[in-house]
Amino acid sequence: MAFSKRKLLKRIAYFLTGILSLLILFYLSVLFGLWGPVPTKKQLSEIQQSEASEVLAFDGELLGKYFRFDRQSIPYEEFPEHLIHALVATEDSRFYEHNGIDGQSLFRVFFKTLLLQDASAGGGSTITQQLAKNLYGRHDVNKIGIVVTKLRESIIARRMEKMYSKEEILTLYLNTVPFSDNTFGIESASKKFFNKPTTDLTVAEAATLVGTLKASNYFNPRLYPDRSRGRRDVVISQMERYKYLLPQLADDAKRDTLKLDYQYFNHNQGVATYFREQLRRDVTRILDTLRDENGKPYNLYNDGLKIHTTIDYTMQRYAEEAMFLHMSKLQQAYEDSWGNQAPWLTNTKLIEAEAKKLPIYKKLLQEGLKVEEIYDSLNIPRERQLFSYDSVVKVQASVMDSIKHFTKFLNVGNVTLEPQTGAVKTWIGGVDFSAFQFDHVSQSKRQVGSTFKPIVYTAALENGMEACSYFSMEEVTYADDYKPTNSSKPEDEDPYLNYSLKYALSKSVNTIAVKVQMETGIENVIVQAEKMGITSTLPKVPSLALGTAEMSVLDLAKAYTAFSNDGYISSPYYITRIETKEGKIIADFTPQISEEKAFTDVTRHLMVDMMKETVNSGTASRLRTTYRLPNDIAGKTGTTQNNRDAWFVAVTPRLTSVTWVGNDLNIPFRSTALGQGANAALPLFAQFYSSLNANSDYNSITNARFEEIPEHLLDQTLCEPTKRDGFFKRLFTNPEKPKEHKQEKKKGGLFSIFKKKDKN
Repeated sequence: MAFSKRKLLKRIAYFLTGILSLLILFYLSVLFGLWGPVPTKKQLSEIQQSEASEVLAFDGELLGKYFRFDRQSIPYEEFPEHLIHALVATEDSRFYEHNGIDGQSLFRVFFKTLLLQDASAGGGSTITQQLAKNLYGRHDVNKIGIVVTKLRESIIARRMEKMYSKEEILTLYLNTVPFSDNTFGIESASKKFFNKPTTDLTVAEAATLVGTLKASNYFNPRLYPDRSRGRRDVVISQMERYKYLLPQLADDAKRDTLKLDYQYFNHNQGVATYFREQLRRDVTRILDTLRDENGKPYNLYNDGLKIHTTIDYTMQRYAEEAMFLHMSKLQQAYEDSWGNQAPWLTNTKLIEAEAKKLPIYKKLLQEGLKVEEIYDSLNIPRERQLFSYDSVVKVQASVMDSIKHFTKFLNVGNVTLEPQTGAVKTWIGGVDFSAFQFDHVSQSKRQVGSTFKPIVYTAALENGMEACSYFSMEEVTYADDYKPTNSSKPEDEDPYLNYSLKYALSKSVNTIAVKVQMETGIENVIVQAEKMGITSTLPKVPSLALGTAEMSVLDLAKAYTAFSNDGYISSPYYITRIETKEGKIIADFTPQISEEKAFTDVTRHLMVDMMKETVNSGTASRLRTTYRLPNDIAGKTGTTQNNRDAWFVAVTPRLTSVTWVGNDLNIPFRSTALGQGANAALPLFAQFYSSLNANSDYNSITNARFEEIPEHLLDQTLCEPTKRDGFFKRLFTNPEKPKEHKQEKKKGGLFSIFKKKDKN
């Protein structure tokens, strides 16, 4: 009996030794990487995580990010104490006592979860083990795989505890842990959900974010606010339990209303979406030319770069608000004006032409489907998201329905520059980046209409024409039977009445603009446009004076900067510098100002005076009468043929703003009253500038005044608006006889003979 008992004990000992040996071998197999590599101490000492690159406004405001994982790292000193307390109290109460593995928690998990099948026992992982999981991920999810993973994480945790202090581990953890909405790291989460840096988080806000770590989607405060609030209160109770919060402070924190200030940092949403896409393309090209200290290229999505821009965050927000308010009303008026005759409803060829541009159409065509079969396929409805100014709506619609829907929309391009430097302050490339990704600031070129007239008048003054020159409104036929007309009927006008340059420009008289150009010489007008920075091809035809040339919003804005910058042209720029996450500058940019003036000071004074008249009593007078803007503003409206394009250029002492509005498929406005620049484009600037006026931070801009006109030029600004032909000219002139332009004057025409050599 004693023998058999000893034999049994011996067998048990062998069995336990075998189990222990197997466990040791299993542990060694994990340790030496047979189940997958375990990072070495050297690799752990070189921990690097991809970080989002930040786009910063000129005052440091965060405009957006470029990332694969939305993460920003900050030092331990920027973590508020109550954030650390919330984390430790909730996730690892014995964090400061263990060496990476909490034996008590592991025993609890083993006993309750594995033996008693109690799912509420928790995970048992320490903060250090969770950090190991965050850094190196989990792959196998089967029973053996999870054991291997847990053991691997324990090994990594022990190594990390030997290499890093508790503060360093907390720093690594809080900078890498995943929060709700695909956000990594506490700084990114704080800015996304509360629009503030981590250091400014309140106890309730810190507890809310820490609470999401248990299940980031389930406790997402944006999606499930009640659920998130309940979890937040659990975290606060844990802080009280472990003496990190006094009971009264805990109660106050629980009473704190959960208020989010959610920021969209994905590419299609947020502030300055079109600008950020243009910036992405530009920065990518810049980074392709740079190398880090190891000779490797920088990565926009991984390296945590800081891209400093010239954009004014508040101005951009004001501009976008003004755009949305104006365009939503204008869109409704545009659709109402067309009614049932709208081309997007009646013009089948137009819609089919758009369908043929789609990748799906080309794909089906390559697959051998007939055109009729392709259209049958494209007419099958399914759930789609369609943009509207009220909201993005989900409807049952076919591809063809979607084309009709998006074809009807007007779009917009708007940019605001600081004329003294060319710094871009606002950039709106369209009404909604998610729906319309074509940028109407940098990518689009449209006929500029009457906004080209100030360039014509500038050329005329530069080539010797006097500011008090007078021209009649009568219509003249030019080569190829080109006959410009005015919006007002010629018979409504006195045929013997002549307009001064200022009056003609302020009223945007087409016939006079062409006459001024022909008297100056088309070649001289083109030369002047080039001096003002215009790089677009300009047609050598009489209609150039009326803006038949196509330009981008940026090109036109550049040309107009000279009127507020002593005659010098400022090239638009929007990147000031690019830094590494450590603060090292790897690229910087400075304003590019023309070395020579585009025109003389005399011309500048006279042209600003003329364009001020356009605002005070001309085509842009709505700024005064409707919007009551008291500021110093010069400007020019523009409307192209058949009301396809509406423009407004505003020139102020400190800002140059250009706005274009139109339809991408050239579906015109139904009437000039609706589609003229004063109605379709001007209100965006007016509402934007009204917002600036209401903000005292911008007083230095809105209260700025144009330079006083020198006394010796006053006579040229005070000439009578109109002058009637004398008796003898009326006697020998037949107003009924059509006028023909015989020959274009050369090199500035007659007036160039009397051009003053020094007009400064």
